[in-house]
Amino acid sequence: MVLHPLLGVDEVPAVEPYLGRVGEVFKVFREQDSGCVSYGVRLLDGARWFVKESVNDRARRSLDRGWAFHRAVRHSAIVPQVHRIAVRGGGGWAVVMPWREGEVLYHATVGGPRDRTSPGSPMARFRALPAARVLRAFDRVLDAHLAVEAAGHVAVDFYDGALLYDFAADTAHLIDLDEYRPGPFEVEDERLPGSRRFMAPEEFVRGAVIDTRTTVFTLGRTARLLLDAGDEERAWRGTPQQLAVVERATFPDPDDRFADVHRLATAWRAANEPQET
Repeated sequence: MVLHPLLGVDEVPAVEPYLGRVGEVFKVFREQDSGCVSYGVRLLDGARWFVKESVNDRARRSLDRGWAFHRAVRHSAIVPQVHRIAVRGGGGWAVVMPWREGEVLYHATVGGPRDRTSPGSPMARFRALPAARVLRAFDRVLDAHLAVEAAGHVAVDFYDGALLYDFAADTAHLIDLDEYRPGPFEVEDERLPGSRRFMAPEEFVRGAVIDTRTTVFTLGRTARLLLDAGDEERAWRGTPQQLAVVERATFPDPDDRFADVHRLATAWRAANEPQET
């Protein structure tokens, strides 16, 4: 019996040299601020895979959390972690995922913030799409988070860098959800990881409760930022009804928001229905 070179191996001495032996490493992402290095690898049978390796303790803990999340949550929009490989002697991991076509809307790198508004950037090109396509992408994000909520988990560190969009196929995928975790829970440090543009106020307060209402806030911010023509949030492309849903989802006080993602989704989809005149 011939073992699969990625799904059938449990341990390797080093990830990148091993990938080079079993296939072609056609893409390497080294400058990620997550503390991981990722690879696109084409095996000898032509199949393409995405392999993500932790290179420090923080990244290893994040991958451990992500592995547990992917065991609990399944959705067609969420790119699954299907196998993991131990790195001999180093205590690290590499997780294996199917390769998905598309472009990450924003790359968070160790070099600091990048310009989302540059005309050639993925985010600017995404925002230039017809509003109907942006709405379809957001609806897929929303639907995936219904599955997250149903599994008893909450969103942490979700932002436009977790959105992989296939411009040719008009399909959105969710990646890098490694900080998602069971909820509710309390903030143990000064703040949770994530992008300030998407984070709820309670994520910056030690001891604050993080629950599904925090996910509601993040999804509201996601809709607001994806459906704006720019970063200044002065060019809303949706309807007043949709904007009203966003505003309720993003109230500073969690008690003023929708109580859960299910209620947010119901309100959002009602706002998408044609309005009687």
